[in-house]
This record gives sequence, C-alpha cells and structure tokens, in this order.
Amino acid sequence: MLDAKRLQILLSVVEGGSVTAAADELFYTPSGVSQQLRKLEEEVGQPLLQRHARGMVPTDAGHVLAGHARAILQQMDAAMADLDQLAGLKSGSLSLGTFPTLGSSFIPLVISRFRKMYPSIKLDVRSTRLRELIGLLARGEISMGLLWEYEWMRLKRDDFELTTLFTEPTVLVVGAEHPLAQLEEVDVAATAHEQWIVRANEHPVAELLERTCNAAGFSPKISFQANDYQEAQAMVSVGLGIALAPKSAVVNHHPGVKVLSLGEAAASRSVLLAQRRDRVRAPAENAFQTLLVDMGKTWID
Repeated sequence: MLDAKRLQILLSVVEGGSVTAAADELFYTPSGVSQQLRKLEEEVGQPLLQRHARGMVPTDAGHVLAGHARAILQQMDAAMADLDQLAGLKSGSLSLGTFPTLGSSFIPLVISRFRKMYPSIKLDVRSTRLRELIGLLARGEISMGLLWEYEWMRLKRDDFELTTLFTEPTVLVVGAEHPLAQLEEVDVAATAHEQWIVRANEHPVAELLERTCNAAGFSPKISFQANDYQEAQAMVSVGLGIALAPKSAVVNHHPGVKVLSLGEAAASRSVLLAQRRDRVRAPAENAFQTLLVDMGKTWID
C-alpha cells in the first residue's frame, strides 16, 4: 500500500522541479523530503527521480506514479470535501422507522422542524408495527427506530441502544355526551359496568385494559375490537363503549369524544429511540436524535 503523504511529496517535486521547492511548499526540511522519497522508491522498487542540471526530473516510473498520485490526491480531496458536507449537515440522508401512533402525532412535528433546520438532508421515513420495526433495525434497513414498551413488556437491551424520549399516560376516552365526560379525572372503579372498545389482534392495550380493570376489582366487558385508535374513537363517539389509549393516540382526537385522566391507575407507556450498537452514527442521525430528545421533553405537557 503506497503512502499518500509520500505520493504528495513526489508530485510536489515533479511539479516544482526540485526538492527545495517541494520542502517549501509542504513545510518539510529538504532532508525530510529526500528521506521520504527514498522510502517511496524502496516501496515501488524503482528509481523515481534523477538529478538534472535544472533540478530533479522524473524517471519513466516517476512520470507514471506522479500521474496516478495526482489523480489519487484529487480524489482524496473530493472525498474530504464530501465528508465535510456531511459533517456540516449540508448533504446526506437519514432513514427512520416509527409506529402509527407517533406517525400521526409527534413525528410530523419533529420532521417539520428538522427540515427547516437541515433542508438538504434527505429523509426516508417508514411506519409499521413494533415487531417489524425491530426487524428493520436489526437488518440495517433503518438507522433509527421509534419503539415503545410497558412495564410488563420491556424491550431487549442486548442489540440496541435505547434512549427514552418520553413516558406518556394512559387516558380514558368517552363519548362527548357520556355522563363521565363532565369529569376531569375518573376512578377506574366507576367504569365497572361500562362496555369497552379495545384494540384487536392481541394488541398490548388489550392486556393493559385487563390489568387496569382487574386491579380495580372487575373484568372488562368488550363490545368492539378496533383495528386502530381512529376506529376506536369513532365507535366511542357513537356510544358503543369507552376505551383506553396512550395520550399520543388521541392528541388529534375525534370531535365526538372527551379525553379524561385516570391518574396513576393505568400503566404509562414509554417511547424510546432505538439504534444499533454496532454501527457508526452519521452527523444527520446525531442531529435528529438531539431534536427528538429536546422535543420529547415537552411533548406530553
């Protein structure tokens, strides 16, 4: 492997015509330049320069290597310029995974601010379920992922570095005309005779509902299983039942529902940023993480 510094010295001698000129240009001593040239000749196994009445001139091998050195050094300068662009967040890309609840509430706000701050960064954002997000991260298809966990359903810490962005309360969603709608905070025991709307397909909020109601001394009566929180709110609005939801899911709530506090009766959900431990993070990734953490501090206030 040829040394780039020595290639630079060779090129400078060839273009400047002397060891002294190269030494002045590169801030070396003449003896230092001569020493590096000897090492380069040892590396290639051929003489590269010969003395002439007007200074140093390249041999045939010197001509060939100087031409390659010029191209190599120009390419290295271009590489450094590209890296400087990335470091200065004037170019680059970022791949992010999120889940639907955040994709319809928190993440659009973060993206809007990030694009104003760094308009040249290309964003690739995907929204999917928790298991798929973990798979995308593990395969390196996204560089950052927004995940969530409950106290009884912790994420594994082995492969990912996890940063908590915020912890959000579980809230009660009732119809705007429901008797409980007049309250600001509801005792879970007061809902013992209500019909409940819950997420389908063994969604964790179904277990959350079961745990919350059991702790209050009853089992919930399920009237409808919804595919998403928008559908759940719509059914709540027409009086089919009441529902639990993480606060982010009802930031943009249906006009026919009221969102009420349950105090500490229902477990909170933690939202985390996940990144693989075995990869180097690009400047754009670090900048997006900083913004996520900063905006997460005030998200649920």
